[in-house]
Amino acid sequence: MPDSPSDALATRRRRLLFRATHRGTHENDLMIGGFVRVHLAAFGADELDALEALLESPETDLADWLTGRRPMPDDAPTMLRRMRAAVMAGGADRTGTQTAPPPALAPPGGPSPQGEGEAVAP
Repeated sequence: MPDSPSDALATRRRRLLFRATHRGTHENDLMIGGFVRVHLAAFGADELDALEALLESPETDLADWLTGRRPMPDDAPTMLRRMRAAVMAGGADRTGTQTAPPPALAPPGGPSPQGEGEAVAP
């Protein structure tokens, strides 16, 4: 007996979740997997297609784009832009729990994290 469309969709979602959480680098597992875990159930067929295409991207490119180490290409797909926005906003961790964004680092030569002129105890 052939799978029903809903069974096929559920199988597709399970496979995508596995791919998103087993990327090969822990950093991408957390960023991509956290985003997918939170949003996957609401994705329609077009969004699933977009996610599948994005998951074909090289690991280093995804990590660099999502963390802001490199600017995203001008023609970056909407799914990548959504994922980056979620990561920059704190997104979600591997379990789907909302997390705070990483603390901002002071620019080189900028004020120290303690503030200007504050003494730091040894």
